Amino acid sequence: MKNYDNVVIFDHPLIKHKIAILRDEKTSMKEFRELVEEITTLMTYESLKEGIPTTEIQVQTPLEKCTQTVVKDNSVVIVPILRAGLGMVNGVHVLFPSARVGHIGMYRDEETLEPQSYYCKLPVGIEDTLVLLVDPMLATGGSACDAIQLLKSKGCKHIKFMAIIGAPEGVSKVAEAHPDVDIYVSTLDRCLNENGYILPGLGDAGDRLFGTK
Repeated sequence: MKNYDNVVIFDHPLIKHKIAILRDEKTSMKEFRELVEEITTLMTYESLKEGIPTTEIQVQTPLEKCTQTVVKDNSVVIVPILRAGLGMVNGVHVLFPSARVGHIGMYRDEETLEPQSYYCKLPVGIEDTLVLLVDPMLATGGSACDAIQLLKSKGCKHIKFMAIIGAPEGVSKVAEAHPDVDIYVSTLDRCLNENGYILPGLGDAGDRLFGTK
């Protein structure tokens, strides 16, 4: 895969350690869910080093007043791609507990592998915020591309996309389709198989998060 200016692949030992456990087929649903949240928190911290809306305020310490930088109120919205993206929401909320949450529902047609949209509910004023679009798996890139396009159609101008596991095919597709969107991936896997699943991957993230298989 070629290098893209809008793509960041993390190289962090803590993230690598947690992903190793996440992949293991013996990892329980509870531990899997906790690991997804922990990895998301680490990703959020790194991905929001730049671009987050801030303002300055005056703070009275026990000794004197000083000027401090804070994140603007209501400036961050989390948008998970349903259903697996729900597993990442709490990981962002650890750092931004007051962040509002929108939802985009998509599923992949098992025959065509194309994404199908079935639900969208977004907070009022989302067009003026930094949107964190989250989905644990970036496989073919179809759902991510369509979700980003949907957000843009609602007026969103500042979007960051976070995925835990990415395939080169999906990362390239999203990076080229939306060069104005920053893409953050914890680890880049080898490829997709004939069914559009990431290899080595970790199986179906939604099933492992919610115990549906």
